[in-house]
Amino acid sequence: MSDLIAKAAIDRRITEIIQPLIEGMGFELVRVRLMSGKSTTLQIMVQRPDGQIEVDECGEISTAISALMDVEDPILDAYTLEVSSPGIDRPLTRLKDFEQWEGYVAKIETDEMIEGRRRFKGVLAGTENDEVLIEIEEGTIGLKFEWLSDAKLVLTDDLIRDVLKTRKDAGQVDETQFDEIQTIVDGPEEEKT
Repeated sequence: MSDLIAKAAIDRRITEIIQPLIEGMGFELVRVRLMSGKSTTLQIMVQRPDGQIEVDECGEISTAISALMDVEDPILDAYTLEVSSPGIDRPLTRLKDFEQWEGYVAKIETDEMIEGRRRFKGVLAGTENDEVLIEIEEGTIGLKFEWLSDAKLVLTDDLIRDVLKTRKDAGQVDETQFDEIQTIVDGPEEEKT
């Protein structure tokens, strides 16, 4: 089964090179993209199996990948290496991501037209075999994972609140920070009446 970690041929080649290193360091590869424009950037998104990652861990991974890429040298031009977390409104690149984020709003695009459309926005309803289930206005539909070209979570108040609560429970956000952020997301108490 394919995944959305690496779409272009060069991204897949880079993935073959770096994935064993990243997994050997105890992390998961979420996405690889070589992006060109005025300058070229190699964007690599990683996380620990629990979905978290610290800035210093990104630095350690960047150093290790940089050394490996210098040896393998799959990119012809100069580029900037960017190692980061997937973020709150993360890309969904593996079938297990759609199960993990069930109940949250996502945007999904397909390679081909499906019943007259390629873009779907709705609440994730898990997976069934090799299909991603999503609740849209017309009801719950199943999209074969292999049909997908792009998918990501939509930044909503519920998503922000739940991710921050998980980080607070894990001790990654202290109580004061959590309360301040929750007030921004939920609004001041007096407005809730």
